Amino acid sequence: MPFQNLLTVRGLTKSFTLHAVDGRVVRGLCGVDLDIVEGEHVALAGRSGAGKSSLLKCVHRTYVADDGVVVYRRANGDAVDLLSMSDSDVADLRSQEIGYVSQFLRAEPRRGVLDVVAGAARRMGVDEGEARDRAADVLRRVNIDESLWSTYPTLLSGGEKQRVNLAAGIVEAPRLLLLDEPVSALDPANRVAVLDILSDLTSRGATVLSVFHDIDAMRVLADRVVVMEDGVVVDHGEANQVLDRNLERELV
Repeated sequence: MPFQNLLTVRGLTKSFTLHAVDGRVVRGLCGVDLDIVEGEHVALAGRSGAGKSSLLKCVHRTYVADDGVVVYRRANGDAVDLLSMSDSDVADLRSQEIGYVSQFLRAEPRRGVLDVVAGAARRMGVDEGEARDRAADVLRRVNIDESLWSTYPTLLSGGEKQRVNLAAGIVEAPRLLLLDEPVSALDPANRVAVLDILSDLTSRGATVLSVFHDIDAMRVLADRVVVMEDGVVVDHGEANQVLDRNLERELV
């Protein structure tokens, strides 16, 4: 394949059938194109319903797109179309190179916080002892007190759940990190701590595609901003320039 980017999206479309509303079909993504080079942080901006999270989920293959290609260049240099890969191959690739942090923490029954985060490292091939050490380190970095490490995540506050979710996503630094509103439930102090962690990740070479409803966070973290509206890209470019020229557009 001729693509040289880490991630290349072409003609991505996704529709949703609203079964509760007379089976109406709504287009969530309408021929989206996107290029991301290695080590770059690209933030998706736009009002709710613009298609940002749908794009993220199609890249992750949480959603199955209707059409298009999503070409990912693996660490070994091979280019693969994520949309045409088998489910098992996608699962293997996620465990090796692609991390995803959703807005919500997936509950894991009878597993404490430390076990949840260590489990994410284990799924990426880290042995048990090292996984627990890395989990402890990243939990400290996201300010989860050690007294909570044996607590079930369902008993945590919203902000604590979000930080545990982030810890699980970055415990074994992925090559491509997909972030869906990672600071939306955080208080100011923890927001700053998480932004510092994400900035450090990109400075060490991680590639990030993110969704933020936080313009200041995009200014701090993003190299480029892509503005979406009604499932299409309406503007893109250097982060501050794009944000400045879209001040009157509803971006959050």
